[in-house]
Amino acid sequence: MKRFFGVMPHYRYITPRRRGKWYANLIDAQRQASAIGAGFLDGSGSFVPYRGTILELR
Repeated sequence: MKRFFGVMPHYRYITPRRRGKWYANLIDAQRQASAIGAGFLDGSGSFVPYRGTILELR
């Protein structure tokens, strides 16, 4: 019997001009997204993407 161990997804944000690095969890990807101008964390800690920002998974 084969066992399937799910592959952990990786996340990154991309903008029309820049691509972020791949991160193992969504929280890290959101924290680093502001470095490429993909969005920002608001006062409550929620990620707010700028227009044209896309979340990419692999």
